[in-house]
Amino acid sequence: MGTSARELGRTGLAISRIGLGLAAVGRPAYITLGRAADLGADRSVEAMRARSHALLDAAYAAGVRYVDAARSYGRAEEFLGAWLASRGLVPGAVTVGSKWGYRYTGEWRLDAKVQEVKDLSIDNLRRQFAESRALLGDHLCLYQVHSATLESGVLEDSAVVKELRRIKETGLAIGLTVTGPRQSETIDQALAVGVFDTVEATWNLLERSATQALGRAHAAGVGVIVKEALANGRLTAAGEEAPLLDVAREHALTPDVLALAAVLNQAWADVVLSGAATTEQLRSNLAALDVVLDNRLQARLDRLAEPADRYWSERARLAWA
Repeated sequence: MGTSARELGRTGLAISRIGLGLAAVGRPAYITLGRAADLGADRSVEAMRARSHALLDAAYAAGVRYVDAARSYGRAEEFLGAWLASRGLVPGAVTVGSKWGYRYTGEWRLDAKVQEVKDLSIDNLRRQFAESRALLGDHLCLYQVHSATLESGVLEDSAVVKELRRIKETGLAIGLTVTGPRQSETIDQALAVGVFDTVEATWNLLERSATQALGRAHAAGVGVIVKEALANGRLTAAGEEAPLLDVAREHALTPDVLALAAVLNQAWADVVLSGAATTEQLRSNLAALDVVLDNRLQARLDRLAEPADRYWSERARLAWA
């Protein structure tokens, strides 16, 4: 099994087809089905640090060379920075991306009423970039706007765009992540701004509305990163998507493998993130690299697609756990 290394769009950054996202292991609470079974009762800082380091070790050993973090992922950047230092890895050994735009407010509590707060202001950009740099140093390769939307107005904020250009001039690639039923429009607006080297979007068997926009981004040389490929657990064994579970059983595969293989099958997808919370999940996710989808199987999987508004309404109902 190989991770099929490639470059991330025009950035020149080396990546693997599957990357590791740290949202699930940088903080005790997240939006994923089956999380209680995955993590158990001990979600102390020490336990989550050990879990994140075990995942990073397993990912690196398997050839994973892209790791995705964010300021709002609790202590994810801290855990990642400590792992990079303790393993003696030099900058560039792993391509590290992080994000600004949300502040973590969960205070390491599962019962916190608000786990994160969105703040796409210029002041928060400056503050959070300094924090990310302090934790990740020269390992930081890609800095992204976290969950840009048309409604947020961040792509029209001249002060933010100017600061992103300044950061880019220091040698970092600049990207954005998008969210919600208007992802395509946000991507097209970002392409018009001209500062962005990468886009990270939600695309999975259920939510495919950004397909054409991601194709346009890829054609323009923008690196494409896919997040939430397993739909926050809906496309795993913990979910209840019967058609996917049926196909997986027929082909002696797990549903996560089929769902990830479907993303890897998209010509515009440079890297798809595994959001694994355990090393067992990571190993299962990586098996998608060896799966080839024929036209008949792809057609059956295509039937899972649902309207974007319905998908995002369902996602909004998922609880932090």
